[in-house]
Amino acid sequence: MADTQGMPQAGSALGDMLRHRSDLIVAVGVIVIVMMLIIPLPTVLLDTLMTANLLLGLLTILIVLYTRNALDFSVFPTLLLVATVFGLALNVSSTRLILSQGEQFGGQIVRAFATFVVGTEGSEGLVIGFIIFIILVAVQFVVITKGATRVAEVAARFTLDALPGKQMAIEAEFNNGSLTEEEMTRKKLELEREVDFYGAMDGASKFVSGNVKVGILITVVNIIGGIVVGTTIHGETITNALYTYVSLSVGDGLVTQFPALLVSTATGLIVTRAISDGTFGEDVATQFTNQARVYWIASVFLLLLAVLPGFPWYVLIPMSLLTGFTAFRLQARDRRAAEEQAAQAAEHTKEPAQAEPTHVAPLDPLSMELGYGLIPLVDKEKGAELLDRITSIRREMALELGLVVPRIRIIDNMRLGASDYSLKIRGVEVGRGTIRMGSYMCINPGGVREEIDGEPTRDPAFGLPAMWITEESRERAERAGYTVVDPPSIVATHLTEVIKRHASDLLGRQEIRQMLDQLKPDYPAVVDEVNSSLGLGEIQKVLQGLLREQVSIRNQVVILEALADNASVSKDTTFLIEKTRQALGRQICLQYSDENRTIRVATIDPALEQEIVDSRVDTSHGPVSALPPARHRQWIDAASATVRSMQEQGTLPVLLCSEAARPLVKQSLGRDIPDVAVLSIPEISADISVESLGQIQIKTQSED
Repeated sequence: MADTQGMPQAGSALGDMLRHRSDLIVAVGVIVIVMMLIIPLPTVLLDTLMTANLLLGLLTILIVLYTRNALDFSVFPTLLLVATVFGLALNVSSTRLILSQGEQFGGQIVRAFATFVVGTEGSEGLVIGFIIFIILVAVQFVVITKGATRVAEVAARFTLDALPGKQMAIEAEFNNGSLTEEEMTRKKLELEREVDFYGAMDGASKFVSGNVKVGILITVVNIIGGIVVGTTIHGETITNALYTYVSLSVGDGLVTQFPALLVSTATGLIVTRAISDGTFGEDVATQFTNQARVYWIASVFLLLLAVLPGFPWYVLIPMSLLTGFTAFRLQARDRRAAEEQAAQAAEHTKEPAQAEPTHVAPLDPLSMELGYGLIPLVDKEKGAELLDRITSIRREMALELGLVVPRIRIIDNMRLGASDYSLKIRGVEVGRGTIRMGSYMCINPGGVREEIDGEPTRDPAFGLPAMWITEESRERAERAGYTVVDPPSIVATHLTEVIKRHASDLLGRQEIRQMLDQLKPDYPAVVDEVNSSLGLGEIQKVLQGLLREQVSIRNQVVILEALADNASVSKDTTFLIEKTRQALGRQICLQYSDENRTIRVATIDPALEQEIVDSRVDTSHGPVSALPPARHRQWIDAASATVRSMQEQGTLPVLLCSEAARPLVKQSLGRDIPDVAVLSIPEISADISVESLGQIQIKTQSED
């Protein structure tokens, strides 16, 4: 029993050893082939190598027959060269032994082909063998080799001519979001491999035709040289020498040309089956059983031949019956398929209440629904400007936030107004807007030199007051200082803001797993340590917490190292987020600093900050500030006044507080002042300067 279980393990070990040493085996094999041209071989070794040549040819044609895609056997052009040189080396080795040993030549493979394969001995076998050899060479050279060479030339030329168009098609699929960047790269590499393969096949097919010509030359030289050597050196009679050397030369020619014929046939097969996705057997079985009608016609034709005088009725009638039986079976199969299709169609027409759903498709991570009037924005025949913008947005988000935005599904929704669009995350609407095709949105950024007329509206991305203006008013509005935006830009800007605002909702566990898998080959120690300390859900919550405050997660190695360092202290999500932010301190500071590396901030009155910290309440969704309602309203009003003052000074609203207060301050301001940035003191990098613009305080009634 132990031996039985050990056999698969031994076979697996042998396979692994062969795979690891394949390069060495191939190198030794090529050297042996070259040495065969120089060193005489014993007949036993010659028989072994000739048998190996037959096996190589047989394996080659079988692999081609079972190959679905030509690129799955991309080594074939190189193998063709090696097999050709190997066959020629065998020719040279056998020629050397035949001429030197004459009647004493003991090569059993050659003698077997000279007698058994021919079918008879003596002068009759000599003539038959020579004729078979000529026919074999003619078939291989005139029919198979020339045809395969021509097909390889045409395939290489047309594949190369089609390369630019196929590359453009791949890039178009990538631009409209149908392909990821990795899929685009893989498809382009496959396309380049296909071009290289057919180019190599074009050249490699010349080896086959050259091999046939050399085979004919070697056989003729063997016959003439053998007769000369036999009569002048070995002292044989002309009749004996003619029989000996012609038979051995023909046998040698057959034993070397037969594997070459198999390889030539494989060459023709692999280049003529470029348009197929199945194996040769599958294609034959499928395409020869498509129509029962042709088998009925063939059966009747064979039956008519059987009744004509002189034809072998005992062969034709059974064959006609067999063909008719095949037609009957195919017709019955087609009838059953039609009945099943009709039954399925009838099932689909039943009342929905009678149908039981077996699968619910998951909602799209991110989708855009368009009213029918906005379809030209994504119509390729009309430019499809929005598709190009979406591709740019996905790249921008990857660079800015480190988030790989999933492919955005764009669908038309007849329930929307003709000019409306809706942005959804996992089926839930997160943004909506109205677009006037042919018009432009005009926004006053401040400091406009001239007022213009237009239809009032609001910018869907930021909610700013805006106007719709016509094409004729566009240049005038731009000269007056307005910001003028076309319809594709309006939707693209809105989509960008939605992604930024809801980036944390787009990051799921599956995306975390893919991120870790991509990092592991280069940073295995970091990934393994984090995986051993934290689950995917815990890592996801930390990254979502960073994205929720517009902190880029592109520096994934630093984030994972920070998680690994602090997970042993506590696995509390809020604690891990704060420690990760501190590890990314310089990156966060540079988001809000000016060209002099200075951050202008507002601080919080220490007493008020301590009051916020003391009001902390831990919930299932993290810590929250539980100030009394009146006190909370005072805190919000004071913070809003400070933020407005900073914005009026042209400064980004940034608050600076202690590490303990930071998550509570951000949480308490999240609903009323969502765009304010809250930093903690440990996040400030040593090379960043801080300038305080004021302090948030709550005035008492006596101060009023």
